[in-house]
Amino acid sequence: MCRNIRPLFNFDPPATDEEIRAASLQFVRKISGFNQPSKANERSFTAAIEEIAQASGRFLHSLETSAKPKNREREADLRKSRSAQRFPSRAGF
Repeated sequence: MCRNIRPLFNFDPPATDEEIRAASLQFVRKISGFNQPSKANERSFTAAIEEIAQASGRFLHSLETSAKPKNREREADLRKSRSAQRFPSRAGF
């Protein structure tokens, strides 16, 4: 999975349409190999993003869990902490 795509299910507050669209954009970029499509492919690229965003939104709303929703800020702090451990800053370079 693309590293820029974050889990969107079971968060408080729930994922926004913008977050779902951003994940869809990353997915389409990953599978197409295009960061920015050519003019000839722009319509297909945009349509794919919209279709995937709609399907993802329906999918996320249909999921059920008995687990307590995760806190966005806490999860972001955990990701930052893990990243700092994996890539310590190099002072003096």
